[in-house]
Amino acid sequence: MERRIQWVLIVVFVLGLAACAAPPPKEDAGAAADAGAAAGVDQGADQRQGADLGTGFQGHPLDDPASPLSKRVFYFELDSSQLSEEDREIINAHAKYLAEHPEVNVVIEGHADERGSREYNMALGERRALTVRQLILVQGVGQQQIQYISFGEERPVALGHDDSAWGLNRRAELLYSGY
Repeated sequence: MERRIQWVLIVVFVLGLAACAAPPPKEDAGAAADAGAAAGVDQGADQRQGADLGTGFQGHPLDDPASPLSKRVFYFELDSSQLSEEDREIINAHAKYLAEHPEVNVVIEGHADERGSREYNMALGERRALTVRQLILVQGVGQQQIQYISFGEERPVALGHDDSAWGLNRRAELLYSGY
């Protein structure tokens, strides 16, 4: 009986290892198009489904690295909730996207670095999130599409205790759902 249990455990272990194996490599999109063209298959319909025909990206516009919508983290100066003009333009692009897609929702997270009291940093994170929210709302996006939350200093992305770490932690992030 004990030997049988050992064999069962070995089989389970081997199956577990097999499940963790790397998936087979995906075929390169360019190679697939070349192969389809060589076989006489019209690839035009598939290529037109991409989000941005200029970059050749074949996915959702929020995931296109060439799109301003791919930038979803905005950084702030010390003790500030003011955005740069460049960030304002990118947030306007997000607002346009949200206005055109009322089924999509966004959560705006406000963050602060570790300097200052917990209460101050929570309030500063909230001001940062509200700044982004207001920029989106004035573009005609419905309030029901937007939620915001402040984490203050509680969720740092950089754990250091220097200017570079603090700069990365002073931020607002857009988290999309429903797309």
